[in-house]
Amino acid sequence: MSATACKSCSFFETKAAAASEAGLCRLNPPVFLTEDEMRGVWPVVKTDDWCGSHSSSSASH
Repeated sequence: MSATACKSCSFFETKAAAASEAGLCRLNPPVFLTEDEMRGVWPVVKTDDWCGSHSSSSASH
């Protein structure tokens, strides 16, 4: 696994994910699915995914 993979990011959360190799990216606010649902969700990402906004888990926010 890369040192910049989602699993090691401080914005990655596994508690609410349905799959064992997935989690939620909490970098940005949740997005709304539809106006009718009035409910937002965070993107589901795999533990070995990565992006340009990785923040080490040891970083303070």
